[in-house]
Amino acid sequence: MPDKNGESSPAPPRFSVLREHHFFCELEPAALDQLCRYASTRNFKRGATVFAKGDAGNCLFAVASGSVKMSISSVEGRSAILNIIGKGEIFGEIALLDGGPRTTDATAHSNCELVVLDRRDFLPFLRQQPSLSMKFINLLCARLRWSSEQIEHVILQDLPGRLAGVLIGLAARRPPTPAGRPIAITQQEIGEMVGMSRESINKQLRAWAASEWVRLEHGSVLILDAAALAAVAESGHSA
Repeated sequence: MPDKNGESSPAPPRFSVLREHHFFCELEPAALDQLCRYASTRNFKRGATVFAKGDAGNCLFAVASGSVKMSISSVEGRSAILNIIGKGEIFGEIALLDGGPRTTDATAHSNCELVVLDRRDFLPFLRQQPSLSMKFINLLCARLRWSSEQIEHVILQDLPGRLAGVLIGLAARRPPTPAGRPIAITQQEIGEMVGMSRESINKQLRAWAASEWVRLEHGSVLILDAAALAAVAESGHSA
């Protein structure tokens, strides 16, 4: 970003989520600096609404810290969690690109800091970057494939297969630790992702904990044996 002497200076550290994201990191330095100039940041407390289904899709978000829950709910009060977006990921691209309303609710899953790119700035920038446009096309295709897989899991798999698939999918996007891959999520939230009761989730997780595939911690699940869970997810049922 140009300083008062007209020379380039580094973007603020809070914009590192853009500079390090695989979508943007290959941009020319001048283009990346321009993108960071368009960006702003917003902080949300856990439980705060980032946007609601039906809202205008006027910006793209990148998670600088914390996580965001994507969900839908019915008029009867039932809810389903579609995804949990973690640090370093982007969301809100569908409504941003087509100009339609938001398709889900987005809620701060923890205290989080989000980098925001306004549609009025981002779309003209995107038109100047054909390679970046292709990456967003690939992202939309990946979202569609993921949605198709989720529907397949719900229709064709029993609880163990669905649960294992969700855990593996969430763990794959989290950095490993020496003890395993931790997922900050409650059993109630897992139930809302796989469409089963908390009691059923707890029973299955305890069985896997006894086999040392997972370890249950307060507000999180630690994946100890990802290969065993992947085998269950692949087969669609318990071993």
